[in-house]
Amino acid sequence: MSKVLVVEDSVTQREMISGLLKGSGLTVDVASDGVEALEHIETNRPDLVVLDIVMPRMNGYEVCRRIKADPKTQNVPVVMCSSKGEEFDRYWGMKQGADAYIAKPFQPNELVGTVKQLLRG
Repeated sequence: MSKVLVVEDSVTQREMISGLLKGSGLTVDVASDGVEALEHIETNRPDLVVLDIVMPRMNGYEVCRRIKADPKTQNVPVVMCSSKGEEFDRYWGMKQGADAYIAKPFQPNELVGTVKQLLRG
């Protein structure tokens, strides 16, 4: 079973995204900010990361850059999931190494479909 790390500072969003992914048969771990996410990834590497952008301590862009710069984690797919829905935000997210970018609010099947597709490789 694939393991997904959901990195989201909003408890409501975190629970909603986790619930959707668990409901589709995935194992889900959570982190509430970028620093916590990187610590978690170091000890317990996920198969995919769902990453918010606007968070305390370290934003999602920086987390994504660090994941993609580390040879141990560079192949872990990253799905940016953010309320920053402008074309530039999407462009910048992909430029940091994100494998997909989903703007909030999103359709549940869009998130689950994207995650499943990336996990299949």
